Amino acid sequence: MAETGTRVSVEEMNQPAAVTVILENDHVQRDEKTSDTMGSYDEPMLEVVQNARRAFASGRTKNVDFRIQQLKKLYQFYKEHTNDMVDALAKDLRKSKQEAMVLEIDYLKNDLLATIDSVKEWAKPEKPSKQFANILDEVVVLKEPYGVVLILGAWNYPFQLSLVPLAGAIAAGNCVIVKPSEVSGASAKLMADLLPRYLDQECYQVVCGGVAETTLLLKHRFDYIFYTGSTVVGKIVRAASNEHLTPVTLELGGKSPVYLDSTADMDTAVRRILWGKCVNAGQTCIAPDYLLCTKEVGNEFVQKAKVILKEWYGENVKESPDFCRIVSERHHQRISRLMKESGKIAVGGGADVSDLFIEPTILQDVSPSDPIMQEEIFGPILPIVNVNNAYEAIQFINARDTPLTLYVFTTDKAMQGLFLSQTQSGSSCINDTILHFGGKSL
Repeated sequence: MAETGTRVSVEEMNQPAAVTVILENDHVQRDEKTSDTMGSYDEPMLEVVQNARRAFASGRTKNVDFRIQQLKKLYQFYKEHTNDMVDALAKDLRKSKQEAMVLEIDYLKNDLLATIDSVKEWAKPEKPSKQFANILDEVVVLKEPYGVVLILGAWNYPFQLSLVPLAGAIAAGNCVIVKPSEVSGASAKLMADLLPRYLDQECYQVVCGGVAETTLLLKHRFDYIFYTGSTVVGKIVRAASNEHLTPVTLELGGKSPVYLDSTADMDTAVRRILWGKCVNAGQTCIAPDYLLCTKEVGNEFVQKAKVILKEWYGENVKESPDFCRIVSERHHQRISRLMKESGKIAVGGGADVSDLFIEPTILQDVSPSDPIMQEEIFGPILPIVNVNNAYEAIQFINARDTPLTLYVFTTDKAMQGLFLSQTQSGSSCINDTILHFGGKSL
């Protein structure tokens, strides 16, 4: 979300059914259609929602062939604008081409192809087993779309976290309004400019902007809301949805712990943990947030990490073309403060706010009360919290909010089972990080 007080200007696109709201940093471009009050922005927002309502009422999105046609056009957009998406990600996050392709664009393509292959099967009516009272009847479960869906995307994976939900909503027969994050402005503008050229402009619309636009959108009634982002904003979205009893999916972050013991293949474990922390400069909701291990294991981790990071990024990480940047100065300042006020720096510690650079950093002697343990880091900083054994680690995890992901590195099968049975998490991954997100069947 943009900081409070950010002003915006509104401009209509050439296509009358698609409305784009463009963010202006700290100033307003006024014309006859805009004013300095939030209320003036509501007219285009209302028009967007009404267009979607009319489109859904027409019934065309209920046609499965229409859905497939739209999904194929979305795939065409991916193919024809791959390079444009890579460029936008480089502008927003300085993502390397490899990272942009693997974690965003190829992921989108593969997910969409699987969706296209599955739509007809998903849409089929189900015929459940019958009880005695209905033995002579036909019992059927029909698959109905919700209606008009609002998707609030996130800036850290701006295409993936906006367009994967879009594909799912299209496949289910909904009309959709996509609101990308204004923090990743180049990616948001690309979606707003190009998607209307491929998708039905009444059924699927893109709205860009900041807090003002999001606030106004949430005042309208939707039939489903899909939000990806912070817990703080998630609570706001949930509160707004309650006004209309709108069902919501909140895909939020949190502090995802890693437990590492001495039985693990240390070289492999360190590489996989560091990769999970360093990809996208740690700006990943399922990134390893902190490491739980004994003092001895922590010391070994640090020594191996020094060698591996030099192997990956060379003597000067800042000069490496493979390491992303922090998305904004505000986020950089927050992460830098957490790094300086917690534990002691064992690896890394470099930072340059003018370049939005923070070096991959490992902190030792971290206390549970340190600032870095009080909030999701969302940056390339890995604090190590020492525990004496696995049971102490489980107690530590269970005493805190349920994590989005739990990572466990051990070759002891009994220990793996202990963590899976004695903790709760949104997902768990044994002896690897992040790759479980690619499990389509999950």
